[in-house]
Amino acid sequence: MSNQNNQIHLEKHILYNPIYVKEFVLAGFSQTPSIEAGLFVLFLFFYVSTWVGNVLIVVTVASNDYLNTSPMYFLLGNLSFLDLCYSTVTTPKLLADFLDKEKLISYDQCIVQLFFLHLVGAAEMFLLTVMAYDRYVAICRPLHYTTVMSRGLCCVLVAASWMGGFVHSTVQTILTIRLPFCGPNQVDNFFCDVPPVIKLACADTFVIELLMVSNSGLISTGSFVVLVSSYATILLKIRSKEGRLKALSTCASHLMVVTLFFGPCIFIYARPFSVFSVDKMVSVLYNVITPMLNPLIYTLRNKEVKSAIWKLWDRTGLTWKKQET
Repeated sequence: MSNQNNQIHLEKHILYNPIYVKEFVLAGFSQTPSIEAGLFVLFLFFYVSTWVGNVLIVVTVASNDYLNTSPMYFLLGNLSFLDLCYSTVTTPKLLADFLDKEKLISYDQCIVQLFFLHLVGAAEMFLLTVMAYDRYVAICRPLHYTTVMSRGLCCVLVAASWMGGFVHSTVQTILTIRLPFCGPNQVDNFFCDVPPVIKLACADTFVIELLMVSNSGLISTGSFVVLVSSYATILLKIRSKEGRLKALSTCASHLMVVTLFFGPCIFIYARPFSVFSVDKMVSVLYNVITPMLNPLIYTLRNKEVKSAIWKLWDRTGLTWKKQET
């Protein structure tokens, strides 16, 4: 009876005087030093490759007059910039944690990471949708392409993508910081994200989870439906088999990016916030792998980008040329 009274007293004390956690512990991938050393090297390679590939595309588009004035490549340059931001939100902290046994992150840093993760992630979803519209106009209305997709409209659409990401992230962050966190404080992932963080709240989160799933799920699933619909419309409008194959080839790189990015996001955010064992690996796919692969997907399938990169390489004097004797 005494123990029961003590338990009731403790619950009331937590209810009216919650002990808020000041820091979280990130679970990471392993606690074995040798495994973490190998993972550090692997993820450092991923991060460096992401920076090299995306910076190369941004510089190439910005320095090439033709690519810079083309709506498609202007949007591609912005996508590469978003990929740089996206990978930088989580990967540097992950690399540092491979060398740190405790893997601590303060409450404020956790919230900041969560905010920018959703800001950049949602902005990239909106931008990919804009790029699908760009391909629709280019293939279905080629004579009006330069008129419709003017530089002014492209800038407005890019700004709208960032604004949409900001609104989405603000909603997610406000819903999160309103929750009390009294312990435990171990986040079952390698970064702070909404699903694993709100699971640690010492309050009923059903309604908030429902709001968050509706918000994130609507954006990811809705954008994906719009993308698929735009490509289906493109293929339906083209009557000849040869034309459809050419259009599919033109959009193939974008389709690959969309699949790699939206698939994991829908899996994580468009379902109730229950934790699965594969969540960490899925998170690696859209946080680390996809930003690294995007430059390869676009450049390997695009002759104009590859040609512009070689011209940039020649112009900077980095190409070895045989000296005439």
